[in-house]
Amino acid sequence: MKIIRNLVITTGVLLAGLVGLAALAGYPPAYLAAAPGVGTGIGAKLLCSARYVSGFDEAQAFDDLVQYSPILANLTIDYDDAARVVTTSLFGLSETTASYTPALGCSIDYEEYNVRIESVARESASSSNHWPAGDQIYPPQAAIQNLLEQQRIQDNDIGLNTRALLVVHRGNIVAEVYDQGANEDTPLLGWSMAKSLTSIMLGNLIYRNQLNLSANPVFSDWADDERAQIKLTDLLTMTDGLAFSEEYEPGDNVTAMLFTEPSASAYMLQMPLAKQPGRYFSYSSGTANLLSQVYFDNAGGTPQSSYSDFMTNIHEPMAFQNSIFEVDASGVFMGSSYFYASARDWARLGQLMLDDGVINGRRLISSDWIEASTSPNGSENERAYGYQWWLNSGDSRLRWPDLPEDAFAAQGNRQQWIMIVPSRDVVIVRLGWTAGRYPANERFAEILRQL
Repeated sequence: MKIIRNLVITTGVLLAGLVGLAALAGYPPAYLAAAPGVGTGIGAKLLCSARYVSGFDEAQAFDDLVQYSPILANLTIDYDDAARVVTTSLFGLSETTASYTPALGCSIDYEEYNVRIESVARESASSSNHWPAGDQIYPPQAAIQNLLEQQRIQDNDIGLNTRALLVVHRGNIVAEVYDQGANEDTPLLGWSMAKSLTSIMLGNLIYRNQLNLSANPVFSDWADDERAQIKLTDLLTMTDGLAFSEEYEPGDNVTAMLFTEPSASAYMLQMPLAKQPGRYFSYSSGTANLLSQVYFDNAGGTPQSSYSDFMTNIHEPMAFQNSIFEVDASGVFMGSSYFYASARDWARLGQLMLDDGVINGRRLISSDWIEASTSPNGSENERAYGYQWWLNSGDSRLRWPDLPEDAFAAQGNRQQWIMIVPSRDVVIVRLGWTAGRYPANERFAEILRQL
C-alpha cells in the first residue's frame, strides 16, 4: 500500500510540474491533458509500422519519430519482435500498444475492438512482368539517372532526408535512386498521399455503379440536422464546412483522431457544421477518413468485404508489389494517412491518373472522374484542389510556377510527392522524411528540363 501511495504521490508531483511548465510555455491545460495519450499513441503506431511494415531498424524508426517532438525522446519503448508488437509509455502517465497484422500493417490496440484481427488478409502476389504490370524495368536513362543521383546527394547533404526519387516518362521508369535504408521494395509512408488513393477508390465504386455521387445525406447520422446539406463532392474537395482542426498539437482534433481514437470515422461523424458547405476550402484529414467510411459502407459494410473489394478492384489490377493500406481498430482504411508503398507502387497511382483511369489494360475509373478530380473546386478561398489532389492552376497564381499549368499532385507530410504532368507524360515520385520545405518546384522543374 505504501508503494502504491508513493507512486501516486510521485505521479501527482510530476503531473503538477508538467502543468507548471506547460503554463509557463503558454500551453493550455487541454494540451497537457492530451499529450501523454497522443505521445504514446504516435510512438506505438509509427514505430510499429516503421519496424514491421517498412523494415527499418529500431534506431532509424526512433530517429524519425523524435523529429515530430522532443518530448517523444522520453518514451519508454518495448519491441516484441516475435509477436510484432510495440508498447510505449510516457512518464507512467499513459501506455499504448500497437500490433502488426500480416497484409494489414499496424494499428493501435483497443480492448473493445478486435475486428481488424478477424479480417482475412491477402498477401501481395509478386510479378516478373514489366512495370507497371510487374517490377521489371528497362535500364535507366543515363542523363536522368545522373541527375537524380545529384539531387539525392544535394538533398541529404543539407538534411532533407530523401529516401526515394523515381521518374516515369512515357509509361516507363527511366530512373530511380534510393537512400537511408530504402530500396525499390521498401514500403514507405505516404501520409496524406493516401487521400488521393482514397479518391481513386471512390471513383472505382462509382465506375462500378456501387456508389451514387449525388446520394444525400451522405451519412444517415446527418439526416436530421444541418449536415444533411453536405454533398459527397463537398467532402471530396474539402469544402464540407465541418468544424475540424488540423493543427497537429495535443488536444487538437487531428491528433486525437489519429492517435487516441479506435474509429477515425466515428470520431468525425460527431463533428458539427461550422461553415456553409461548398463555399470554404479547409484542409481536413478528418474529411478524408469520412470518405474511407463511404468506401467501407458501399463496399459491403464489413472489414472483410471492404478489404476484399479493395484487393480485387484496386490492389490487384494496379499490380501493387510492395504496399499495405492500414486500417484503424474498427477495420476501416485510414484514408487520411496510412498507405505504405514502394516508390514504384506510388508511381502506379500517378500512371493511372496519367493514362485516363486505365492501367495494365483495365479501366478502374472513368474519364469523367479524372476530369472532375483534376478540376478546381468552387470555394471562395482556395480553388486549386480537386478530388483529394492538389492542382497547379485554379487560383490567381500557379502553385508551382516553374511547372506546366496542367500539373497536379498527391502530397504528404514530411514532403512526400507524386507529381503528375500530363503535358509532358511524366510522373515523379519523391519520398523521404523532411522537416519543413522541400524544393519540389525547383527539383521537379530541373527533371523536366533534363527530359
